[in-house]
Amino acid sequence: MKRRDFVATISAAAVAAPFGDLFADTKEKGGNADLVAVRNGEPAEMFDRAIAEMGGMSGFVKKGSKVVLKPNIGWDRTPDYGANTNPQLVGAVVRHCMEAGAAEVLCYDNTCGNNWEERYEMSGIKGEVEKYGGKMVTGQVPSMFVEQKIPKGISLKSARVHKLSINPDIFINMPVLKNHSGAKITCALKNYMGCIEDRQWWHKNNMPQCIADYATYQKTTLTVVDAYRIMLAGGPRGSSPKNAPVVKYQIVSTDIVAADVAAIQIFASVARQFKIGKPYEISEIAYIKPAVAHGVGTDDLTKLNVKRIAL
Repeated sequence: MKRRDFVATISAAAVAAPFGDLFADTKEKGGNADLVAVRNGEPAEMFDRAIAEMGGMSGFVKKGSKVVLKPNIGWDRTPDYGANTNPQLVGAVVRHCMEAGAAEVLCYDNTCGNNWEERYEMSGIKGEVEKYGGKMVTGQVPSMFVEQKIPKGISLKSARVHKLSINPDIFINMPVLKNHSGAKITCALKNYMGCIEDRQWWHKNNMPQCIADYATYQKTTLTVVDAYRIMLAGGPRGSSPKNAPVVKYQIVSTDIVAADVAAIQIFASVARQFKIGKPYEISEIAYIKPAVAHGVGTDDLTKLNVKRIAL
């Protein structure tokens, strides 16, 4: 299928089966999208469609570049809990990067708990990454972290940052959308906490501001939000798969704040639908406002070229 026909087909699908009133005030503009929201597909299928709307992975990943993927692999949970990023989605991103000519694709997270090998395996992410030619890297060894200054930080002036996060060629942030006992919702911005060694310091020193401060430092190419399952309550580790229904959403954006704003709206809609958890307002998620104040991204989706696709 020619690209113009492909775009026309998925645009028609978006009109035929819209997202209800989610982002209803946004308008599609010409050219590649700044944010694509997809629903009703499998993880890899949705990413295929989303990245095509953004001009293809070759527009972000140049031949010979090193790509770093940062999914959420924090917890000793299988995919049905929705605690970690969906493994099929991570595999699809590795595949696209390799097809675009990446020299290597490296994947890591500073997991919660010491047994990072178990979490990499149990999440299913290790198998998918290696299946498509990527490599898993530990996020637990102290020698992997280097002290870095955060020049624009207000609460966070410096941090020990994982080596793969320091000025990468390509950095793709891959959070899972879910409930969090402290932050209410964790998604793209908060996923950065797995890039640093001492996340507990953030919890004790104005965590929302620390999250926003770190976002001024981290070079990020794309944000890919996994919302195939959404853990609506019991987060961040998850107490039961019953709290993580399969809803089949995904967001891909070059604007990390916008990705979080769209994700929060989806979370609220799904929470109302299933009557699980709380449908939080954007104003209740405390790290959004300071991130906007820092100029990290926008919370006004009408400023972006937003495309909504229903498969």
